[in-house]
Amino acid sequence: MKSLIRKSLLTFMFLLLTFYILTNPKISLQYALTGLQLWFYNMIPTLLPFMILTGIMIHLNLTSTFVQVVKPILYPLFRLDDDCLYVIVIGFLCGFPMGARVIAQMYELGKLSKEKAALLLSFCNNIGPVYMTGFVMTTLQVENKIPCLLGMYGLPFCYGLLLRHTIYKHSIPYASTTRFQKKVLKGVSSEKLLDSIDDSITSGLVNIAKLGGYMVLFNLLNIIPYHFLQEYPACLGRINCILEITSGIQKLGTSAPFYVLVLLPFGGLSCIAQTYSMIHNTDLSIRSYVLHKIILTGITFIYYAVLMMPS
Repeated sequence: MKSLIRKSLLTFMFLLLTFYILTNPKISLQYALTGLQLWFYNMIPTLLPFMILTGIMIHLNLTSTFVQVVKPILYPLFRLDDDCLYVIVIGFLCGFPMGARVIAQMYELGKLSKEKAALLLSFCNNIGPVYMTGFVMTTLQVENKIPCLLGMYGLPFCYGLLLRHTIYKHSIPYASTTRFQKKVLKGVSSEKLLDSIDDSITSGLVNIAKLGGYMVLFNLLNIIPYHFLQEYPACLGRINCILEITSGIQKLGTSAPFYVLVLLPFGGLSCIAQTYSMIHNTDLSIRSYVLHKIILTGITFIYYAVLMMPS
């Protein structure tokens, strides 16, 4: 019965979307073009190079060497091995959805257990710092950036620490050493290097194309609320943020900074779908991921509510 109801609702949504696209071709084209432009000008240049480089590093087993720089800071906090620390660094520095992609890659290659992958997925797939400082804060015209950066990255970092030492305390044994171990670097043949580059480029292009499709689709979905709320641009912008956050932020501008900052950890439905596209070949749970994002959004709401409370 539930399956029938779900299928009927999806069919209705598809027919409704098709109807509005056919009856509002100019607006539909505008929404689709917005998604395509965001993908081409923002996502490809910022994500594709990282996808290729991280793929090469993982295939050539260079992650442990890379992470030695931050190990003195991260290891005492998380007590996780080098592969996990590498994911944390990439997830926070490169931004969404690189965290999910690297976790899925390393899990498929057997470098992460399912428990480690689930833990890392719960807090390592966030909006990237370049996106945050270069687009979000500029659009919102944020003057004091430190509290916003703490809210965007400090909260999920602390949330990950809490999960590590509570829920995952017994399922993921503490790594046994705090000292650096000298890594024996084996020679890499030119054939293996070229194979790794080729595989990483192919994988990167396939995944970036998927992300582009999701951005176009979820921007196009805005045609439905537009039909009912075109006279209420503020409300339409908020719904746009829930569907595809980047175009929603562009529409809202400086009109709703609290709403945007609180919603950023969740990332919108497009981000959820893109994350699923990164992990769908594994048995990692998208429901668990969404639950953690909802919890983080609630924590972020409390953080900004207290921060912006009149003194």
